[in-house]
Amino acid sequence: MSLRLTRKIVYNMDMLEISNYYIVIIPIAVGLITQALKFVLYSMKNGIKWEYVFTHGHMPSSHTAFVISTLTSIGYYEGTANGVFALACIFAFIIIDDALRLRMYLGDQGRYLNMLVDQLDVDKKKFPRLKERIGHRISEVIVGAIIGFLLTLAFVRLLG
Repeated sequence: MSLRLTRKIVYNMDMLEISNYYIVIIPIAVGLITQALKFVLYSMKNGIKWEYVFTHGHMPSSHTAFVISTLTSIGYYEGTANGVFALACIFAFIIIDDALRLRMYLGDQGRYLNMLVDQLDVDKKKFPRLKERIGHRISEVIVGAIIGFLLTLAFVRLLG
């Protein structure tokens, strides 16, 4: 067997090692766990409605948990003194800002449009109610960040 073929086989075997992908697997798992927790909490309060399995808003913020988990994973596995970690910080800021501020504005717009439809003499079937709760409160984002950070540390410790 040639040296080139041996290197290719070793490289392909390294690609199959799942520990090479913890940096991606952990944030996905954290995001799914947080979304499941959100659905359970929402269902305890409002009853089970399956259309809310992947709802936006409410406690905790799964977007924040996911992005903080990604940031923590990159920091742990790749280090904090590199461009990838800096980019992850920038994306975390943008996503958290979106969850807090921008989507709250969308909810406000939905509330105002719903008020207009209620006050005007229009066919309500043509103008269904818009969702008024799209963004997150600060407490929901903070809890999402704490969950994302702590679950990531737990997975890192568990997986080695």
